[in-house]
Amino acid sequence: MADADKSFKVVLLGEGCVGKTSIVLRYIQNTFNDKHLMTQHAGFFQKNININGKRVCLTIWDTAGQERFHALGPIYYRGSQGALVVYDITDNDSFIKAKNWIKELKTMLGNDISLCIIGNKCDLEKTRVITLAEAEAYAKSVGAIHYSTSAKLNKGIEDLFLDLTRRMLSNVSTSTIPSSSNTAQTTNRSERIPIVPDNEPTTKPVCC
Repeated sequence: MADADKSFKVVLLGEGCVGKTSIVLRYIQNTFNDKHLMTQHAGFFQKNININGKRVCLTIWDTAGQERFHALGPIYYRGSQGALVVYDITDNDSFIKAKNWIKELKTMLGNDISLCIIGNKCDLEKTRVITLAEAEAYAKSVGAIHYSTSAKLNKGIEDLFLDLTRRMLSNVSTSTIPSSSNTAQTTNRSERIPIVPDNEPTTKPVCC
């Protein structure tokens, strides 16, 4: 946005059905759909916020997580200042896939990106298979910060994006953004870009 003091590109990565779209929709629109459909597109959402008087525009790219779209990832995360790599705390395979995404991000963008590892669906704590200690230790080993979220319960979502924004600002500014800064939404925008052939079905019902 032309009237923003800073603009940042953030990319959401992770296996299909871990809740990437649910996280961004909860943040942008404060909505959640128990019957959410699997993402068959790549697209972006925009949100303007104020942090300690600084106007910041976040452009958040949501990508399809299915294996057949994996090779397209670099197209969308190139030039990103922030990355949210999401896994499902009840699915060990999604955590392994998250590690693969992080390796690719490190290869492509080095250490300049503000990296977040997100354990989503913490409302399903009773069926957790990835311990918090294991996830936090891995995040520390790759220079990332781990967050626990539940898009369903709207838990940890706002804090996640605020903290990421402060971290990105700190990378481009000598001033420190206080953790108590207030935020205000000004403008939201979204756009979806199909990345499947026209003769393929565009949606598939899956778990949220």
